[in-house]
Amino acid sequence: MIDPAKFPVLRNLSETQYQALAYLATGAWNTLFGIGIYSVLYQLFGKSVHYMILAVPANILAITNAFLCYKLFVFRTKGNWIKEYFKCYIVYGTGTLSGMFLLWLLVKTCCINPVAANIIATGIVVAVSFFGHKYFSFKK
Repeated sequence: MIDPAKFPVLRNLSETQYQALAYLATGAWNTLFGIGIYSVLYQLFGKSVHYMILAVPANILAITNAFLCYKLFVFRTKGNWIKEYFKCYIVYGTGTLSGMFLLWLLVKTCCINPVAANIIATGIVVAVSFFGHKYFSFKK
């Protein structure tokens, strides 16, 4: 685990500030991990398994990786592994559905370019998901 006392930059941060910073850093890692896992699965099985089917195990592995990073490095909770794991899935599922809805809403009602709308929706979902994980998945 990262000990804020060993890093002068982190020493003066509140717990929530530390968690937000660690959440963003972990999110960057999780994104790379998820893309990497999907890429490996596609290279190994892409000729025999539909690319959408490969997204299922890739997402399970990516969410499991995210869960471990959040639990161990961001929110640093003890125990409750199974309970927190399933709660993490609830936040991810809610975030995914909300992001898809926001994307549709921004494109259809606000006439925003889909790429720009996706960036906006993703930013909103990331921010809301932080609080979902902090106060639901990993609530102390």
